Amino acid sequence: MKSDGCLSVIIPCYNEEKTIEQLLIRVLYQGSVGEVIIIDDFSSDASCLEIGKVKDSRITLVKNSKNLGKGASVAKGISLCGQEFVIIQDADLEYSPEEYSRLLAPMLDGRADAVFGSRFLTYEARRALYYWHRLGNKFLTTLSNVFTNLDLTDMETCYKLMRIDFAKRLEIKENRFGLEPEITAKLAAMKARVYEVPISYQGRTYEEGKKITWKDGFSAIYCIIKYNTWEKLHS
Repeated sequence: MKSDGCLSVIIPCYNEEKTIEQLLIRVLYQGSVGEVIIIDDFSSDASCLEIGKVKDSRITLVKNSKNLGKGASVAKGISLCGQEFVIIQDADLEYSPEEYSRLLAPMLDGRADAVFGSRFLTYEARRALYYWHRLGNKFLTTLSNVFTNLDLTDMETCYKLMRIDFAKRLEIKENRFGLEPEITAKLAAMKARVYEVPISYQGRTYEEGKKITWKDGFSAIYCIIKYNTWEKLHS
């Protein structure tokens, strides 16, 4: 199966004027990209002006009328997707679009329904940043694995590439970073064949614009339990 134009890229964007133009150029350079759906989450900076500098018919820009959160933006993006596969791409430069082909490989040969890009399997360059973030990520991934019985190394990764039919069935409810355990739990419940591939990672400091906090870690624990237990009992 050819990869040309088979991928929808969803980019939730909130106050990323420093990186969004460069990111878009890199995303659009990938031959696999058939469409790019940007959901601007009521940015208060010049993000939309920077997006407007990139002229390409594959771009669709949707502006939220108020700040709804990453999960709500991803859900809206999925509803607009029209390609065979979909990937979530943060608007910063922590994740590299040049690795789409690596993520697509298990999909194109029919092995996978979803592919996660793992920052901890990687043999690529990785910026050394916050130890406690890594430890927290490992704890959350392990807790998620206990409930889903998936042997993942990086449940919290942004790079989740899915077949569009699985993505459309997710019905995302979480507005913030709880969408990562929610998506993982729902893919497991759908019996999706989930693969991991190593990716590089260029993390940001809080001074550079990183948004996730320790409060999101507690939210993730709640979401892991919620979507693997209560939601299943009431589905």
